[in-house]
Amino acid sequence: MAWIFLLLAGVFEVVWAFLLKASDGFSKPWPTVGMVAFMIVSFGLLSMAMKTLPLGTAYAIWTGIGAVGAFVVGVMVLGEALTPMRIGGVVLIVSGLVVLKLSSSH
Repeated sequence: MAWIFLLLAGVFEVVWAFLLKASDGFSKPWPTVGMVAFMIVSFGLLSMAMKTLPLGTAYAIWTGIGAVGAFVVGVMVLGEALTPMRIGGVVLIVSGLVVLKLSSSH
């Protein structure tokens, strides 16, 4: 169950990161309120996952899901550049996440 909590926490992290961008420096109230709400849920799910998962593994995977997810949203929704170097960076992040998952005893 901890891995499901961690996956959901990562998805909520992607949403709050997108809403942070949409808040335009906290000048738009609804994206700002949504961002805070999604942050709270994301941190709550992360804390539930950390009850049984190691700190380093849980935190690295949570931030990795957020980083890769934000990258995908940036490219697909916001029209950010999709360059070979950026793709290579994401491949390295995903590779690290796979190694962390495989090395976890939970």
